[in-house]
Amino acid sequence: MLQLASGMGRLGTESAFEVLARAKALEAQGKSIISLSIGQPDFQTPGHIVEAAIKALKEGHHGYTPANGIPQVREAVAADLNKRHGVNVDPANVLIVPGGKVTMFFAILMFGEPGAEIVYPNPGFPIYESAIKFTGATPVPMPLLEKNGFGFKADDVLSLITPKTRLIIINSPANPTGGIVEKAEIDKLVAGLEKFPNVAIMSDEIYSEMLYDGKIHTSLLKYPQLADRLIMLDGWSKTYAMTGWRMGYSVWPKHLIEQATRLAINCHSCVNAAAQWAGVAALTGPKDEVAKMMKAFDERRRFVVGELNKLPGVSCINPYGAFYAFPNISGTGFKSKELEVKLLDEAGVASIAGTSFGAHGEGYIRISYANSIENIGEAMKRIGKWLDANRKAA
Repeated sequence: MLQLASGMGRLGTESAFEVLARAKALEAQGKSIISLSIGQPDFQTPGHIVEAAIKALKEGHHGYTPANGIPQVREAVAADLNKRHGVNVDPANVLIVPGGKVTMFFAILMFGEPGAEIVYPNPGFPIYESAIKFTGATPVPMPLLEKNGFGFKADDVLSLITPKTRLIIINSPANPTGGIVEKAEIDKLVAGLEKFPNVAIMSDEIYSEMLYDGKIHTSLLKYPQLADRLIMLDGWSKTYAMTGWRMGYSVWPKHLIEQATRLAINCHSCVNAAAQWAGVAALTGPKDEVAKMMKAFDERRRFVVGELNKLPGVSCINPYGAFYAFPNISGTGFKSKELEVKLLDEAGVASIAGTSFGAHGEGYIRISYANSIENIGEAMKRIGKWLDANRKAA
């Protein structure tokens, strides 16, 4: 028998893709399935972005590019960050990568090893915990609680830091909860981190442009006192409906960008050439289609929260970012994974168990409202009918 490296046994997965595969298999059997599981916009990439990629291909951009990305896209990222956050970023510190996960993996590989601790959001994006365990480091969960709007409290995060802490991961707006962290709490965290100068921070800001009800994103790039230890993750996938293009970027401290680029060379060499020109067009071109998409998401958000709160045994607070609702299902009498399976198999609705995002997700499921209002409405009817017939005594 082949003997795999021990780290492979510690590597987790992203359940959304497993649920998607099961849903597709049921559809192939002729069953009607409404998917509220996968975390990708149900909109097409805006036309001018597609045309930019086609133009790049026609003009011969078929070869390798610099490992850190073509200068034009790194400059566009820096200009966009200046416009959105009022910060000055050196394009030389920008690394273009094939999707958001790469930055997570690079940062965690850079700081994770046996004996180290890495603090991460829980419930949170499952790859955080998976990658931490893979490196042999100890994952230290940062509980995100419903009573706090699924945002962290700075004092709670700071209390988790020990002499072994190498890296803290934060994510706002957050997957899977749609929760955000207000500026006052960010300020407090940054002030507290001054006592821990040897702890790095990775700020996952992939949903930074997906906010509702007048909420404003506070990027950690705005805090110069963190500049020598902050890794900021963002990209094109969510904001521009470009999930399949595999386009992400990160901003690194000057003294870490060489190591990050070396990881890129070892891992993927460089990012698709034409996709990078599409990325330039996305950042520098019109935002009309993005605005239309966000208006639709906001309408769906309000609708799905209202419908979830009508379901027996279910309650849901307002998410203020991303395109997820994270309803509390503890009143149904079902555990999260059990309800996920039954809703898919028996009600024809694909959702994700809260425990797929960590132990603190028990009692919740994730609903992606990246689907039409008509489909969301039908899904809520199916769930309601199923719960009426099967709800356990709470």
